[in-house]
Amino acid sequence: MREVFLSHQSMVNRQSRIIATRLVLNLDGGAAMADAVGTLNALASVWPPGDKPLFISCGKANCTAELLDWSPPRNAVIEIPAASLVGDHAPALLSALQVWQPSVCLQFDSAAVQALSAAVQFRFIGLDAQQFSLPQLKMLGARTRALGIGIAFNVESSKDFHACLDAGLSAACGWFFTKGINQSAKTLTPGQANIVRVLNLVRKNAEIREIEAILRQDVAISYKLLRYINSAGFGLSCEIQSFRHAVSILGYDKLNRWLSLLLATASKDPMATALMHTALWRARLLELLAHGLVDRSEYDNLFITGAFSLLDILLGISMERVLETMRLPDAISDALLGNGGRYGPFLDLALASERADGAGMAAQAAMLGLRADAVNRAQLQALAFAESMEF
Repeated sequence: MREVFLSHQSMVNRQSRIIATRLVLNLDGGAAMADAVGTLNALASVWPPGDKPLFISCGKANCTAELLDWSPPRNAVIEIPAASLVGDHAPALLSALQVWQPSVCLQFDSAAVQALSAAVQFRFIGLDAQQFSLPQLKMLGARTRALGIGIAFNVESSKDFHACLDAGLSAACGWFFTKGINQSAKTLTPGQANIVRVLNLVRKNAEIREIEAILRQDVAISYKLLRYINSAGFGLSCEIQSFRHAVSILGYDKLNRWLSLLLATASKDPMATALMHTALWRARLLELLAHGLVDRSEYDNLFITGAFSLLDILLGISMERVLETMRLPDAISDALLGNGGRYGPFLDLALASERADGAGMAAQAAMLGLRADAVNRAQLQALAFAESMEF
């Protein structure tokens, strides 16, 4: 079986929340639909639970009936280009859809009118924001509203995101929200500065009383910190009730990662919720990818690298300015500033997966000695982790 790397995109609604994930099968280098099925079957044990949809796209490859040899989980949505429902392979695909009846998203294209007359029930209608103008999106969204929930794919900017929503579509898919609008802030806010003070004290193993003195000055920090630690993603068997209790149970190293996340929650960015979800995904992904490749003592550093990778967007300050205020290991700073270093390849692999860059993912994975299955599994485990956190 040829290796197939999964890349992913987030689907964001008008409340700026990630409501679904799009998984793209990068069928590069001669990989066939049978390879895609094998890839998906291998992920059964780590498939995220719950009702939040996971869209499956064949990318640039033609979607055929062979894809339905996979038994889609209940929350999976199969994306099918309209052209696949009217071409030479259409009869076999239509037959498979009628037998298995998975949730389907119709990818709207020039064959859509004919495809909509097929005996298939569509849950979603996907419109490519790069193929249609905004007036066309508005017209098509209105005309297909009774046929399925309208969503936009390949949205590249916040301006286009809002335009798609104004056109009547329910959500948009892409990484537009990670690009940021501007970086107008010159300094950290008082709340952000307090978190950095606590973070620096924790990193140098200061006395608990010193750290508690700062926490008592900002009740909101204490509340958010305890909420994070007690989230399902942490998996503790008992509830942490105080900072002192957290130190005794977790130790300073583990506490450091949760303070890092806490800094990101201080964002005023209108897309903060989606950005936090992505930062959590990257944090857990980098940690999982590093297993067996670095010393266990460095896992927390990889987590923090991912968590901080969007900090400049979240706080509206350049990454250089953010890092000036913190005492971080050089390996973390180098990765965040794009200077490579030991952790850079792990972050580069995560970023390649967000670009639907199968070849780039394969090259980065090869540098780290990772196979596609390990990368794909880590991505879904990281997604489940991000979903389990409260923010």
